[in-house]
Amino acid sequence: MSPTKTLASSAVLLGLLAGSSITPALAQQTFETQKAKILAETVVDGLENPWGLAFLPDGGAIVTERDGRMRIIADGKLSEPVAGVPQVAASGQGGLLDVALSPDFATDNLIFFSFSEPGEGGQGTAVARAKLVRDGASAKLEDLTTIFSMAKKTGTSHHFGSRLVFRPDGTLFITTGDRGQGDRAQDMQDSAGAVIRINADGSVPADNPDANGAKGLPILWSKGHRNLQGATFDPVINALVTVEHGAKGGDEINYPQAGKNYGWPVITYGVDYSGAKIGTGTEAPGFEQPQFYWDPSIAPSGLASYQGDMFPEWKGDLLVGSLKFGQLSRLERDDAGKITGEERMFEAEFGRIRDVNVAPDGSVWLLTDESDGAIIRLSAG
Repeated sequence: MSPTKTLASSAVLLGLLAGSSITPALAQQTFETQKAKILAETVVDGLENPWGLAFLPDGGAIVTERDGRMRIIADGKLSEPVAGVPQVAASGQGGLLDVALSPDFATDNLIFFSFSEPGEGGQGTAVARAKLVRDGASAKLEDLTTIFSMAKKTGTSHHFGSRLVFRPDGTLFITTGDRGQGDRAQDMQDSAGAVIRINADGSVPADNPDANGAKGLPILWSKGHRNLQGATFDPVINALVTVEHGAKGGDEINYPQAGKNYGWPVITYGVDYSGAKIGTGTEAPGFEQPQFYWDPSIAPSGLASYQGDMFPEWKGDLLVGSLKFGQLSRLERDDAGKITGEERMFEAEFGRIRDVNVAPDGSVWLLTDESDGAIIRLSAG
């Protein structure tokens, strides 16, 4: 399937905001979009570069801040930092990153989170799991175990990835970046520039594409990725969907399949920031094409497959955050998952959009990557 291209001059939309089980803190705004009227509300603000969010069964949420804090949101209020978070290398794009609940959270209280882990040679992407123990308004992590750690640590402070997505079979997808060293994305003995798949305890699933390690790391699912900062398991195609940063142009939506190579830095629809050509061009034998790409780049981060009931007009569409334009991109799809169009909403209304989440009630929650970051809830207006 050939990719669909969209230019920055494509339709730009107006806005968002909403209401939820967590009482919103600040004023409301209303926006008219192509298919829905949106109410946008600030749930909480005062967060320092919030990065990832997961909804808790009691109607609250847990959120990470890149500098290394994790907070609980309940009744419209932020908790004190959760105790027991490990040391993170908080510099540049690194720090405390994504967070996800165990599929069995109701019984095991386990959370999983990714972070830039300091070590010999610098830092690299890592994932840990721990039990979340709450006592009234306070919370702590217990029995912390690191289940994935990038072996090759380097001093660069960018391209860590990193999103965490559970597959319905209980295995965990981890996305990584190339750490600013593109050739690592083509090294099958390196976990950089990849989608990783492991069991919840860190072991290797027996049906991974190279589980015996004959051709590469047993934990690899796919390779040839630049910097994957959005991922979701998508019921439309019953598989993983990812979004990754290109260089200057070439941001991509991919449907990563087991054992496939997505080309970076051999093929890309972008160019170097200097304007120089990267690799061999836009296609080459042995490399997969993206489902969709942006040129110029929107700097995508955060991805959700909308399956909620609050916006039936969006059912099955992909929602992608943009850091560069501070917008939400809605990608329309057909029943087979092919992307057929784009609507750009809320440009520069809220700030840099770092993450996109769909709440149990169908509202959409956006995280703004600012030093005074916020969580914005979008509901039907």
